[in-house]
Amino acid sequence: MDEKKIMCIGLVCLDIISVVDKYPEEDTDTRCLSQRWQRGGNASNSCTVLSLLGARCAFMGSLAAGQVANNLPDVTAENFKTVDLSDYKWIHVEARNANEQVKMIKRIEQYNDMMAAGQKITVSVEIEKTRDDLYQLFSYGDVVFVSKDVARKFGFNSPSEALKGLYSKVKKGAILICAWAEKGADGLCSDNKIVHSDAFPPEKIVDTLGAGDTFNASVIFALSNGKSLQEALTFGCKTAGKKCGLHGYDGIV
Repeated sequence: MDEKKIMCIGLVCLDIISVVDKYPEEDTDTRCLSQRWQRGGNASNSCTVLSLLGARCAFMGSLAAGQVANNLPDVTAENFKTVDLSDYKWIHVEARNANEQVKMIKRIEQYNDMMAAGQKITVSVEIEKTRDDLYQLFSYGDVVFVSKDVARKFGFNSPSEALKGLYSKVKKGAILICAWAEKGADGLCSDNKIVHSDAFPPEKIVDTLGAGDTFNASVIFALSNGKSLQEALTFGCKTAGKKCGLHGYDGIV
């Protein structure tokens, strides 16, 4: 029997990346050295990285008929009813339309209630945007990724502060993770012991777009393969650091 898959639910979009010799000053014209178009979006990027790492994975989101489109609808709970949950071992949700996503996760919880321990689906949630309506998702993930921006919105100035201050919002037994760019990443689970990994920056930083999505995917990949939280954070930071030294994702593994 084939191994069950990891699904990422959220945004896919078009990223247009212009390469210049230095960061442009305000109100100035700058000649572009090169430009590329690539598929982007948090959930889409994480799915790309999971695939490159060797995971069987799937993406769920709104796709356009052509290369460019605006204001595509988010996935709804009604859309999610078409998913055969028995195909998946892990479902990752990028917080967007939270009210619908809560319904989707509740469907997964109902499914898990009927399954043996080893057959339950792990749910991870990424809370990146500083929007109050998204914060209800803190209590619905087995693994919750909270961004530096959200941590700062709550008044925290380091990943360890954020984890201590926000852990009461997650459900019992959940893992809360906060990455903080050059400060690395911290994780906290029910044993109240904060786990830390330093950052692993490349010799030269060339492209940080999608570094956070790379970190999330790498942590999910490690945890889904039975690695410890410490091992997962270190792997996530190493892979995200390697990505920052590359244009796009080719060569990440």
